[in-house]
Amino acid sequence: MHALPLLLALACAAAMAPAVLRALGAGGHTKANYRGRELPFPLGVLTLAAAVLALIPLELLQRLASARLLHPELLPIVNWLDTYGLDSEHDYDPFWAKCVELGVAPVSHSGIIYWRATRSTSSFMYNHLNAIAHAHESLCKSLFMGGVTRRFPTLKFAFLEGGVGWACGLYADMIGHWDKRNGTAVRALDPAELDVERLVQLLDAYGDDHVRAHLDELRAWFTRPDPGRTPLDEWSACAIETASEIRDLFVPHFYFGCEADDPINAWAFAEHVNPFGARLRAMFGSDISHWDVPDMAAPVHEAYEAVERGTMSERDFRDFTFTNPVSLHAGMNPRFFEGTPCDAAVAQLLAAGIE
Repeated sequence: MHALPLLLALACAAAMAPAVLRALGAGGHTKANYRGRELPFPLGVLTLAAAVLALIPLELLQRLASARLLHPELLPIVNWLDTYGLDSEHDYDPFWAKCVELGVAPVSHSGIIYWRATRSTSSFMYNHLNAIAHAHESLCKSLFMGGVTRRFPTLKFAFLEGGVGWACGLYADMIGHWDKRNGTAVRALDPAELDVERLVQLLDAYGDDHVRAHLDELRAWFTRPDPGRTPLDEWSACAIETASEIRDLFVPHFYFGCEADDPINAWAFAEHVNPFGARLRAMFGSDISHWDVPDMAAPVHEAYEAVERGTMSERDFRDFTFTNPVSLHAGMNPRFFEGTPCDAAVAQLLAAGIE
């Protein structure tokens, strides 16, 4: 949630508080208490803030939420996170270019436990569930829609520990959204293309008495100035001409670290499910130092259980544990694994050719 509407409500409540609190008596000055913790505002101020917030029209709340775009000077008090691609105030292209130059694949591990719109005040588990995946999805969408993978065709990114299920859903969802709202298709939804006079004629012909009594108001509504979207093609940074290009701009560029016992790992390799037969770059990346892996000897066996259950093939498992990690790092720097125990196996794989 954006903080600005709440801040305004608290400010209004604080300004109104002295007179109202005098009317309420001493009880209005009592500090609010929640789950045994004293909150920094008196109960009367919080009550007033809630009342003020409830009175703000929804349209105004929406405008306040978009205040960052209309009034950049308000940025410090509006809740917004830079995701390094779309909408960023900074140009990260020199950084991406340096990664390519040095042969380094940027990898990310992050979470939004304390930034989520839905949070529990009592349950760590509630806040932890999907928190890493949600953070990764924000970054991945931003990099993709910001055109980073179009501008840097050899650059690879990895998202650690959040699994791959979110990426499978995002990949398919982007194709569906692009199909309905690409730069050409979205023009069918452009209000500027509406034949207002023909619409008014139809309303006059088929509307009831109430509708016909307000034709002038309806005409004025449909001809009002529309701020529109700039650019109308929200995929313009990706320069996508066909839906299959989404596969080409997504699959070879993004890699996803997965826990060994996550049954959703198999989805990454489900060519019969993923659009355009995509095999997403899921990687074995179990977090052996955390509470979810109490026995360091277990993850490899747990990962192979997917093959034993029939949800992964031997090829899928090899890609999961070897080919995809090699593709991520050696795809940026062929010498990445030199001097390691897997040096010879990596050299053989690179000689066979991988993306």
